[in-house]
Amino acid sequence: MIAEFRLPDLGEGLPEAEIVQWLVAQGDEVALNQPIAEVETAKAIVELPSPFAGTVSTLHAEAGDVVEVGAPLIAFQVAGAESSEDAAASAAPAAPAAPGGTSAAAGAQDPSEAPAEAAVPNLVGYGAAPRGTARPQRRRRIGGGAPSSARSTAATAAERVLTDAPHDVVAPAAQELRPERPRSTPPVRAYARELGIDLALVEASGVTDIIRREDVDRFAATLDDRAPGAHEAPADTAAASGDAPRETRIPIRGVRKHTAAAMVRSAFTAPHVTTFLEVDVTETTRFVQSLRSDRRLEGHRIGIMAVAAKAVCLALRAEPTLNSSWDEAAGEIVQYGYVHLGIAAATERGLVVPHVPDADRLSLVDLADEIGRLAETARAGRTTPAALSGGTFSITNFGVFGIDAGTPILNPGEAGILGLGSVRRRPWEHEGAIVLRDLMTLSLSFDHRLVDGEQASRFLTIVGDVLREPARAMLLG
Repeated sequence: MIAEFRLPDLGEGLPEAEIVQWLVAQGDEVALNQPIAEVETAKAIVELPSPFAGTVSTLHAEAGDVVEVGAPLIAFQVAGAESSEDAAASAAPAAPAAPGGTSAAAGAQDPSEAPAEAAVPNLVGYGAAPRGTARPQRRRRIGGGAPSSARSTAATAAERVLTDAPHDVVAPAAQELRPERPRSTPPVRAYARELGIDLALVEASGVTDIIRREDVDRFAATLDDRAPGAHEAPADTAAASGDAPRETRIPIRGVRKHTAAAMVRSAFTAPHVTTFLEVDVTETTRFVQSLRSDRRLEGHRIGIMAVAAKAVCLALRAEPTLNSSWDEAAGEIVQYGYVHLGIAAATERGLVVPHVPDADRLSLVDLADEIGRLAETARAGRTTPAALSGGTFSITNFGVFGIDAGTPILNPGEAGILGLGSVRRRPWEHEGAIVLRDLMTLSLSFDHRLVDGEQASRFLTIVGDVLREPARAMLLG
């Protein structure tokens, strides 16, 4: 029988997702829970597990296509009935495990024969399944993926081995006949198309194997000795005096679209106020250096960011108004008894803010490890939708870019965000003398509906005191 799987809601009610790459092809034997595709939402790149065990019969979309939630994504030939594309899918199979330990609800009847109330297959833990049986039309925004028929011919010609192993463990022959689509972001793919460059020929320079714009430029530089006209920008965008395009138009979608909408909503919903405090963090920098030289902590990267995060957790305990949210619909202020600490991370796909759950319960070492893990996952584009929602307070570190201070915008739904400036060695009054000290500026933005200036000042003073004298954490802990 033919069992069809529709794109599920991957969380936060996001209406669509882009197919980054297929991990299977037509004719492949697929095991239950085996990853079948990577899809990019407005928040993250997510691996979809297969809700069925069987043979891939149809891929309804190609890599680069934008597919709406509820639209057909892939069809399987499943054992248990006559092989016919007209056969209706029977009862839903057992729910497989989805990424992060959740399970995937499965099963969908053929839309032409399913009852009106039949549910669309959905990954449990990624949001509610859409209602109804109508098929939303797939909107093709960016092409570029190899046709599924061409890939299926190559895939079926290769002998598949270890079908229960992870998706990247295949026979060498299969890897040669059906190469994976190069991983890159939509703007980079568009840029490569403008230059007439096949991304399959470009080598990624980073540790994440994601091809970046500079990788494309590096490859383009090697083509300068080719025949004239072999590497030219399209005529409608090339400058009259050279090959550089005069304009580059990049579709607004993915993380950039989500971030823009969230920032506009935040800026025009919550009355922002920002206050600043310059702090002598010399003792903290010495403390961090001593921890790095401690052989017992080898393998743990504890930096000033982790100390600041610990200070924030302690300060939120003393000033809980900054760990709250404004519920307009209910007419209530929600005050949290836990700290889900958001860590803003700049990635090639845009700004994301994953959070550390129950950060207030973690030791300094564990908190540093979690921050490092979040940053690494975010840079690789592997942050889950669940990690990008539910934060209660955030930290952003623009000091890594050499910036001293700023006015960070609140993450929607949160009462405060702390910005960490760069640490600079400057003359400072210390114990009655002018000496060189390590200075940092703290920038606190807060929602004035929830937090008064007095509460914000006390919070910032506590954070500053801990960074000025880390031993003070013993009094607050």
